[in-house]
Amino acid sequence: MIIGVPKEIKNNENRVALTPAGAQELIKRGHTVYIQATAGVGSGFVDEEYETAGATTLSTIEEVYDIAEMIMKVKEPIEAEYKLIKEDQLVFTYFHFASYEPLTKAMIDSKSICLAYETVEKEGGGLPLLVPMSEVAGRMSVQEGAKYLEKPLKGRGILLGGVPGVRPAKVLILGGGVVGTNAAKMAAGMGADVTIMDLNLPRLRYLDDVMPANVNTFMSNEYNIRELIGTHDLIIGAVLIPGAKAPNLITRDMLKDMQPGTVLVDVAVDQGGCIETCEPTTHEDPTYIIDDVVHYCVANMPGAVPYTSTLALTNATLPYAIQLANKGWKQACADNKELRLGLNIINGEIVYKAVAEAFDLPYVGVEKYL
Repeated sequence: MIIGVPKEIKNNENRVALTPAGAQELIKRGHTVYIQATAGVGSGFVDEEYETAGATTLSTIEEVYDIAEMIMKVKEPIEAEYKLIKEDQLVFTYFHFASYEPLTKAMIDSKSICLAYETVEKEGGGLPLLVPMSEVAGRMSVQEGAKYLEKPLKGRGILLGGVPGVRPAKVLILGGGVVGTNAAKMAAGMGADVTIMDLNLPRLRYLDDVMPANVNTFMSNEYNIRELIGTHDLIIGAVLIPGAKAPNLITRDMLKDMQPGTVLVDVAVDQGGCIETCEPTTHEDPTYIIDDVVHYCVANMPGAVPYTSTLALTNATLPYAIQLANKGWKQACADNKELRLGLNIINGEIVYKAVAEAFDLPYVGVEKYL
């Protein structure tokens, strides 16, 4: 198979979909890898490393899309890329369709095959291609939240871990999944007073067992959220429903109950966000303020640490990419239920129910194509 890796062009997105080592593994199996010149530089991988691994560099993004049977990306295509995607071309990347209708309609019009990292799902419900970036984003949410709590950045002016004789900051984490767990680990390690909320009681029992003493668990519901937001300094939204838009757990009217300088970090923003007032921002201009509450809503947080993120992502995606390349997408998805669940749009038809429901668009079962 001919695999193309374009350079990411989203604002301050420095990750790349494939490391030189990943390219070499595909090439060893008889596949051809084309990578856009300088695509890996932001992650610390120069063109010569890809060429040594056996890949071919191409000068422009147009050349990569034109030649490839499978496109491997990190972030969803942006408007400038829509016209480059061809009928029957397999695009393997994060899409988060349910949060953005124009992208969904553009991919329907392209008649391409859209296989989304975020909906590849294991038998027990794990999301193996979302986990590594969720781990990064969860840890970064605390790192960034701690920074924006500083007074020059309009935060409350409180040190996350406090000092002897002064209480630490209080951190509220909405969601006990991969993002929430990693955020709690980081916040607890920095000495904060942490509360993590979830709807799943067995999950809360597990977290209560494994987390340090400065992490408390609390059942998630509107009453409890309203009770806690007024006393917490940093609030992290870490809620995900696979393939669907995240629910709004913090609504516009709740901001008035928060202390001035409270920081909100919505890690779910690329899936619509779980905080009503959150709109996607960029690393270039990451925050805005509503009702004296600082909102940090960067939609590609792991892009700020691209070396770590690119290695972690390739570790997870490469085994699936090899299956797709070896067998072709139809056979690979027929043989592997995890990959099959990643199919969102095929030749102009939505085959993932949550995406169709998000925009009230027609849905067809993926079985039609397999």
